[in-house]
Amino acid sequence: MQLDHIELGKLKHAAVNMRHGKRAPDVSDILPSIKARGILVPLLVRPNGDGESFEIVAGRRRYFASKQIADDGGEVEPLPCAVMEPGDDAAAIEASMLENVARLDPDEMTQYETFVRLTKEGRSVAEIAATFGITELMVNRALALGNLLPKLREAYRNEDVDIETVRHLTMATKRQQRDWLKLFEDEDAYAPRGRQLKQWLFGGDEIATDVALFPLDDYKGQTVSDLFGERSYFADADQFWTLQNAAIASKRDELIVSGWAEVVVLDTGARFHSWEHAKTPKQDGGRVYITVSHRGEVEVHEGWLTQKEATARLRAKEKVENPDAGKTETTRPELTNPAQEYIELHRHAAVRHALLSHPKVALRLLIAHAIGGSTLWQTRPEPQATRKEETAESIAKSKAETAFAEQRKVILKLLGLPDHGHSVVRSNGDDHKVATLFAALLKLPDDEVMIVLAFVMAETLEAGTCVIELLGLHLNVDMRDYWQPDDAFFDLLRDKAAINAMVRHIGGKRVADSNVTTTAKAQKKIVRDFISGDGRKQVEGWLPGYMEFPFKAYTKAGGGRLTDNTARIKSLVS
Repeated sequence: MQLDHIELGKLKHAAVNMRHGKRAPDVSDILPSIKARGILVPLLVRPNGDGESFEIVAGRRRYFASKQIADDGGEVEPLPCAVMEPGDDAAAIEASMLENVARLDPDEMTQYETFVRLTKEGRSVAEIAATFGITELMVNRALALGNLLPKLREAYRNEDVDIETVRHLTMATKRQQRDWLKLFEDEDAYAPRGRQLKQWLFGGDEIATDVALFPLDDYKGQTVSDLFGERSYFADADQFWTLQNAAIASKRDELIVSGWAEVVVLDTGARFHSWEHAKTPKQDGGRVYITVSHRGEVEVHEGWLTQKEATARLRAKEKVENPDAGKTETTRPELTNPAQEYIELHRHAAVRHALLSHPKVALRLLIAHAIGGSTLWQTRPEPQATRKEETAESIAKSKAETAFAEQRKVILKLLGLPDHGHSVVRSNGDDHKVATLFAALLKLPDDEVMIVLAFVMAETLEAGTCVIELLGLHLNVDMRDYWQPDDAFFDLLRDKAAINAMVRHIGGKRVADSNVTTTAKAQKKIVRDFISGDGRKQVEGWLPGYMEFPFKAYTKAGGGRLTDNTARIKSLVS
């Protein structure tokens, strides 16, 4: 048996798992602990045979809890796993792991104290890991907490500071920790957390050592190790950029010597968009573009020209190969414009009548027009515009939006369109584009065409309309499957009467009445306490009336257009 950390995407169920094939388990009891502390008991896995993935023999619930965190937009690190060798007894290994881990205090600060005591007694990291049946990385992570000031360790023990923030603070100098503590203890100040804390520590975007093009020995400054992410970072950004830019310039010179006509180094942070360029080999004058991110990552894009340049070069090449080409362009066509119109309209009349007998072809043509547009079709994707940055962030991180973005990649691949994170619908009235899409759709089976159709309809579905209300009712949409109350939701609640009604909805009349004079902020906290179970009996699966189908307001004042939309479809619902 070997202990290792394995990425979530490389793990899947094993057929030998007694729960294989059953529906996803309820992980609500272990989810808060895993969010706060990570996975303490390694999963038991075995190689899948392809050399890349692993089957889960034991640890299914821990896997699904991690998967749910990832689906909700959280960051999930590689999971600790015990990898079985051929001939291993799974039951014996699992029993041994559980016995070992049972001897380990679940509190990471207590683990740190235990591990420090053992190291003082002469035990190595490897020996400590073997004693408790965990990986050496997990031991190193616990020991890294020793870099924290006592006040920070105490704040984490009291759960006043989350695990992601603490892990970033292990990379901070003592002075940075003291500065952060000062902000943390000041009620009127903001102490950065999570990714913002990482940027605060490094004075901007953090730069990992593995992005350097130059030998690391050339760098004379300090590096900061991130035991939790298994990466290290440059503490001196100015020195890094001096060395990195020199290496980029050297790379540019090497490419020119190798025969490329031109090498363009884009400004730091500028992106290279392949859909605005055409692939062009070196011998045809293609150039190289080098992009550099604010994090120091360098990408080399070889063999490209802008679309305009590529078209001009192609025409010039055709003219050299065929000097007579294009001369007919100045010759008057044999058909006058009225004659062309006559023929076009008769052909159009015949084709559209024939189309009536081929509804499956018509469906594909309709989808092609909905995506590409024409002078008679105008479509565009729902922009999801919002006045609040917090709302945009909440939507972007939501389970539904994340899944929708993944499906977009599938649709773009089916249609042979570039996956550049844009939209499927890109109506520009280009009839050749519509014809290209139509040809692609003709090759797809009916079931895949229906998938494309559903996505195009969903992407162009207008937000804030009564259509959404009717569709949500018809499809029995349960918002619990997609949404959980977040900071953005509570921050947007303003009406005190509605908030008090919400308290009554989740906590009952007695709780609502006894807090009717308290501030809106305090009452919102009561709702959140019921949701989290913090000092109050937890209400699981609670959904505010605002998120139900049909929409329900909490006061007679109603919810504006949301109430109006619900009223408009009332007569349409049987």
